[in-house]
Amino acid sequence: MGSYFGDIFYGGKSLLIGMGITFKEFFKPVVTVPYPYQTLPMSAKFRGHIELLADAEGKAKCVVCGMCERACPSGCITLGSISVEIEVDGKVKKKKVLSRYDLDFTKCSLCGQCVESCGFDAIEFSKEYNLASTRKEDFHFNLLQRLEDRKA
Repeated sequence: MGSYFGDIFYGGKSLLIGMGITFKEFFKPVVTVPYPYQTLPMSAKFRGHIELLADAEGKAKCVVCGMCERACPSGCITLGSISVEIEVDGKVKKKKVLSRYDLDFTKCSLCGQCVESCGFDAIEFSKEYNLASTRKEDFHFNLLQRLEDRKA
């Protein structure tokens, strides 16, 4: 019987201590941000998925050397190219042009080896952080198409 009333006493005591802490914290300034309406500034070192960069003409800087694809330990980058003939100083030369740059973000570990291995500064980490979905297909990015959409 003594244990019963002791449990009630200590339960009531812990309830009052908890309510006291809640009452003190209630009048302190809010430290959270109402997310959809307000966001915090992104850190300069934040790593989102990779993005292609454009040159002065608005085309992708990528020269399809394949270093990013080979450096990726996850195997999440896939490149595609086509051979185009261009005329330079009266001579016809063949040049590889990027036709496809796919990223499977479900496999990406954000290690940064693709960005470091690119000798032409053609890719960088994006600052996009709001990637939420229940579908796996939403994390398969066509980066060449995304670059063209950003231009428009």
